[in-house]
Amino acid sequence: MNRRFLLIALTSLVALAGCHSFKKENVQPPTPLEKGFKSSVQVTRLWRSSVGKGAGDSGLRLRPAYADGVLYAASTDGHLAAFDAQTGKTLWSKSSRQHGWFGWGDTKKQRYDSYYAGGPAVSGDLLVVGTLDGHVYGLNAKDGSERWSATINSEVLTAPTIVGNLVVARTGDGRLYGFDSGTGERRWAYDQSTVPLLSLRGNGPLLGANGVVFFGSDAGKLVALRMDNGDKLWEQSLASGEGRTEIDRLNDADGAILIDGNTLYGAAFHGNLVAVDGPSGRPLWSRPFSTFTSIDVKGNALYGVGDDSQVWSFDKSGGADIWKNDKLKYRWLTAPAVQADYIVAGDMEGYVHWLQTGDGALAARERLSKKAIRAQPLVVGDVVYVEDVKGRIGAYRLGGH
Repeated sequence: MNRRFLLIALTSLVALAGCHSFKKENVQPPTPLEKGFKSSVQVTRLWRSSVGKGAGDSGLRLRPAYADGVLYAASTDGHLAAFDAQTGKTLWSKSSRQHGWFGWGDTKKQRYDSYYAGGPAVSGDLLVVGTLDGHVYGLNAKDGSERWSATINSEVLTAPTIVGNLVVARTGDGRLYGFDSGTGERRWAYDQSTVPLLSLRGNGPLLGANGVVFFGSDAGKLVALRMDNGDKLWEQSLASGEGRTEIDRLNDADGAILIDGNTLYGAAFHGNLVAVDGPSGRPLWSRPFSTFTSIDVKGNALYGVGDDSQVWSFDKSGGADIWKNDKLKYRWLTAPAVQADYIVAGDMEGYVHWLQTGDGALAARERLSKKAIRAQPLVVGDVVYVEDVKGRIGAYRLGGH
């Protein structure tokens, strides 16, 4: 137990030092933003709100979830809220407390018991969120009231996925759990058996499709599990895990796995961008590309942010370069998200950037706050929702769309 928490603490320090402490001698300073920059597309901020204190210093990438005109967001200090996605009006909010730290110790002090860290995820009227203290909660999306809770052995660092009557959650110790979406009863558990001693803080989101759960592992693998019982179908390498030091051998696949038709796309830190045939797990093509964020796809192109925050576009049929933009290098961008004919990403100083999908040219810039944005922006129709590490959420619409 002590060893595991030591590794978690060490991992947090590595991730934060590598991604945010540019004052360190071995980390490059962020590229200055162009002065006098003029936008080529109009961006309108529709509203701004907040939820608790956000992810704070946890190193997590808390991202809101959307369903049926409502935006849901959570914070590590125990707040959960629902907003009208068009106006930003708070529809309901909850904060959960109990005595003692994680329910232990001094009963005279009030502490938050729900350190929300994984999620939220929503489907229909079910809202699911995981916590740092090893719980998964199923809630009523209409008012936040609890339907069920499940206890697991480790922290939940990414949003669970809801597919039909199953909720699948992933924990920091390398396990995945399948729960009945109606009752929270555990149906199966999958144990990766080996987890690297050192890894980046966080886990990649889960993808549920065609009766299979796909995810990128801390060991740089793309793994496919049967959704009904958690049995492994196949795995494919996204990184070799080679290097002289533990840092060099970091090869987490911390981004989302994409599906486009029958093809899966994934990438890893110190690894490759890989296309895989979904049904068989057979690799289609691979090219070097190191990233610790998700990629996105539109049309015939894939979009990614490298580990030095250069933005890339690749031909999805073979992985060839289409373009690269280095004007935001070392600004520690979020994963990119496609919004109409533009790519949107946030940076470490609270700026939101739009780039043209055709040639990567910078098209617009807005500032949500002065705090880092770590979570991938969420695009819904013609609106993008962006959340910073302090829980501030902004909604933006592109002009002419």
